[in-house]
Amino acid sequence: MVSLERPIKFEDVDAAGIVFFARFLSYAHEAMERFFAPLDGGYAGLILGRRIGLPAVRVEADYAAPVRYGEALRIETSVVHIGRRSATLRYRMIRVHDGVLSAELRHTVVTTDLVQIASVAMPEDVRALLGAHLDPEQAPVSAGRPV
Repeated sequence: MVSLERPIKFEDVDAAGIVFFARFLSYAHEAMERFFAPLDGGYAGLILGRRIGLPAVRVEADYAAPVRYGEALRIETSVVHIGRRSATLRYRMIRVHDGVLSAELRHTVVTTDLVQIASVAMPEDVRALLGAHLDPEQAPVSAGRPV
């Protein structure tokens, strides 16, 4: 699991004074960039240097508790599935001040050649990093078996 702490900024909240639901997707992407930082050149090196992208093909979100301006979230990123060309990351977004789970997102990405805009086999260093944070207990279950 990789952790990132993020303060809630004024621009993140809606008229009700709580984080606008779509901002959680941006938070997940920030956490994903942090997750891939150990790669040579980090996430930017993967995208800009190697021209390998990880576009989203599926995102699921569950919202449990509001977060307000001035608070902070701890985003815990783990991996729940690794395929040949895809992976699913899990983001648990927890309010720092009281430890309450605010949101949980699952984000499936596909390894993509950004020149050809085509799916490619996952590079070994990417697979190794994902594997180091695999949490098989959180893997999705379909008809009683992992998918």
